[in-house]
Amino acid sequence: MDDTILDFQLESRTEAIIKVIGVGGGGGNAVNHMFREGIHNVSFALCNTDNQALMESPVPVKIQLGENTTGGLGAGNRPEIARKAAEESIDLIRDLLSDGTRMAFITAGMGGGTGTGAAPVVAKVAKDMGILTVGIVTIPFVFEGPKKIIQALKGVEEIAANVDALLVINNE
Repeated sequence: MDDTILDFQLESRTEAIIKVIGVGGGGGNAVNHMFREGIHNVSFALCNTDNQALMESPVPVKIQLGENTTGGLGAGNRPEIARKAAEESIDLIRDLLSDGTRMAFITAGMGGGTGTGAAPVVAKVAKDMGILTVGIVTIPFVFEGPKKIIQALKGVEEIAANVDALLVINNE
């Protein structure tokens, strides 16, 4: 019998391969909550056009979307502005996901500006990089009015085209 001891060198991972990205105010609130709860083995990031919301967050990884487009002042409930802001920041989004991320959960509230307009762009970048991409979005309460609901449903349609799976949570 051979008494040789084999030395196994296991690869140590410094980065989680699962990333949870909150886009906009609603997505940011969800990610802030998960981060504060101390969920392990995932990494968290925020993408927002509102610089003040980013500064108030405990999440260390943040992207201010569309610095030139919005000046850090948010998208003003206009998804088209948020989409343009995300497109302006596409290299930053790509860099965020270039750390070995294999699965991305993109969470956002649909119906406002940044979540509705930017989340589909973030999702498309992830999916185009070959990352398994899951969207988790909320849609507004009925009392928020038909305009916001219609805007939300358009956002749901856009993100659905850019993810591998989509979970839509009705606030009702």
